[in-house]
Amino acid sequence: MDVQSYMHGIGRAARTASREMARAETRAKDAALLAIADAVEREANRLLDANAEDVAQARAKGLEDAMIDRLTLSPKSVSQMAQGLREVAQLVDPIGEITDLRYRPTGIQVGRMRVPLGVIGIIYEARPNVTADAAALCLKSGNAAILRGGSEAIRCNQAIAACVHEGLRAAGLPAAAVQVIETTDRAAVGELITMKDYVDVIVPRGGKGLIERISAESRIPVIKHLDGICHVYIDDEADADKAVRVADNAKTQRYGTCNTMETLLVHGDIAQRVLPPLAKIYGDKGVELRGCDRARAVIPAMKPATEEDWYTEYLAPILSIRIVDGLNAAIEHINTYGSQHTDAIVTENYTRARRFLREVDSSSVMVNASTRFADGFEYGLGAEIGISTDKLHARGPVGLEGLTSLKFVVLGDGHVRG
Repeated sequence: MDVQSYMHGIGRAARTASREMARAETRAKDAALLAIADAVEREANRLLDANAEDVAQARAKGLEDAMIDRLTLSPKSVSQMAQGLREVAQLVDPIGEITDLRYRPTGIQVGRMRVPLGVIGIIYEARPNVTADAAALCLKSGNAAILRGGSEAIRCNQAIAACVHEGLRAAGLPAAAVQVIETTDRAAVGELITMKDYVDVIVPRGGKGLIERISAESRIPVIKHLDGICHVYIDDEADADKAVRVADNAKTQRYGTCNTMETLLVHGDIAQRVLPPLAKIYGDKGVELRGCDRARAVIPAMKPATEEDWYTEYLAPILSIRIVDGLNAAIEHINTYGSQHTDAIVTENYTRARRFLREVDSSSVMVNASTRFADGFEYGLGAEIGISTDKLHARGPVGLEGLTSLKFVVLGDGHVRG
C-alpha cells in the first residue's frame, strides 16, 4: 500500500464530508446515532468475537495487563457503547447556537455562533469503545472524523466501523464522515498528523509515549493530556468513613485508567485513623504500597517511596502515600508533582474545600468524591473523546462543545460604518 496516497485520499474524502456534516440537520445526525446503536446491539456477538481475537493476539504478543484491560470488551461494555450512542443522540445539538447577541451603538447586533471544528483526527490505543464514542461525538457536533486505532484492536475497530457506516447510510449522511484507517502501518500516523490541508485538530488517546510523539511531531493543533497522576488528599477534618470509601474506590475500582488515584496524601493528625483500615483494604486487593518515612511509621510494611514515585503514573496496583502537615502542603505537592488531570479532597471543612477547588491547578477538582468520576459519561456529556489538561480551547473531558468553535456573527439592516 502507498500509505501517503491512501491517507491523502482519506483526508480529501473527510474534508468533503465535513462540509456536508456542517449543514446536516439535527434529526439526521440523531437518526444516524440511533441506527448505529441498534447495529451495535444487533452485532454484539460479532463485536465480541472480533475483540476476543484481538485480545488473544495481544496476550500472545505479551502486552501488559493495563493494555489488555483497556482492550477487552464484555457484553456489558458493548451494551454501554450502544447506550452512550443513544445518550449522545439525546444531547442538545450545539451547532448553530447563537449566544451573547447584543445591539451595538451603531445599530448592528453582534453575537457568537457555535460551529464544528471540521475534520478531527483521533489516534488511540487499545480501547475499541473509543471508535464508537469518537464517531458519536464527532457526528453529533457536525464534524468528520478520521480514526486511527491501535493495531491490537484492528478487528474489533473494523467491526464497529461497519456498524457506524450502516447508521450513516441509513440516515442519508456521507459514509466518509467517519473513516477508520484500515492499515496498521505506523507511517499512517505520521501522515495523519501532518495533513494540515485536510485535518483541523488531532486528538491522541493512549500512553505517554504516543502522546509525546504526536505533540512533538504534529503540524496540526493537538488536544491532549500526557499523564494521569491523580491525587486524593484526606484532610484532618475529613469524615473517616468517607475518606476510606473514596480512597479505596479511587485506586481499586480500576487500575489502568487515567483518572485512577496514584498518590494518596493524608494529614498527619488523621493518619492513625485512616491508614490502617486502608492498608488492610489495599493489602486484601493486592495493592503494593510505597510510603514516605512518616507513612511507614504508621504502616511499617510499606516499601519506601522515592522521589520518582511522586511523578509516576503506575496504571497498576501500586500506590504511593505521603503524610503532609496540612492543606498548604497538600496543594503544594499536587501542583508540583501532579499532571493537572484530576485531584480530590476529602473534608467536612467548607472553607478548605473551596480553597482546594480554587488553588489546585487541574482540569477536574473534586470534593468528597472519587477521582474515577472524571469521565465524560459521568459528567453527563454522553461520552468523551478524551481528556484535555491543556488550558486553551478545551479542558477536562472533551464532549460536544469541546469539538466546536465559536465565530462572530453580525446582523445588520443595511448598516454601514461611518
